[in-house]
Amino acid sequence: MKLLSVNVGLAHERLIGQRKVLTAIDKRPVEGEVAVQPLGLAGDEQADLSVHGGLSKAVYAYPSEHYAFWRTVRAQAKVSGWDDSLPPGALGENLTLEGVLEDGLYVGDRLVFPGCVLAVSEPRFPCFKFNAVMGFAQASKLMAQSGFCGSYLAVIEPGTIAAGQNFELVPGPREVSIRELFRARVKA
Repeated sequence: MKLLSVNVGLAHERLIGQRKVLTAIDKRPVEGEVAVQPLGLAGDEQADLSVHGGLSKAVYAYPSEHYAFWRTVRAQAKVSGWDDSLPPGALGENLTLEGVLEDGLYVGDRLVFPGCVLAVSEPRFPCFKFNAVMGFAQASKLMAQSGFCGSYLAVIEPGTIAAGQNFELVPGPREVSIRELFRARVKA
């Protein structure tokens, strides 16, 4: 399992529909080591703390394996070309991971990096800001249907993190997977 990219972004106003909203969904890759603090990564912000951020949702991780799906559906929606790429962080994630999907992550699992330890806490639920950043109104619905939601992480041991690092998945109680929890809440 590998950390492909560390991504951060600052909150800023963005025109969505006919109104300006504060968002920090636009994450960009950064080089070198990044400090991991109890409330998230150095240089990163969350705009709406009622749904993002806090101790249990300090860091958002997303599997790189789902990027091909999003490139395809964006091309089908005619908001990008078939050969256009999505840069790391395009889904609003802080960590772009390789080798671990939602059905293999359980609440309480730990991701052990060389310089910090993070714990899987809950799935991410998309909103209208996700539709805006993806460029089409059905993006949230497709995330709900696919279960390609990614996961929030709590910081267990602060420290540092950097792109290119390998990490170890240390199983927690293994009672409910991120995919199961996501699907149960989406159907409710």
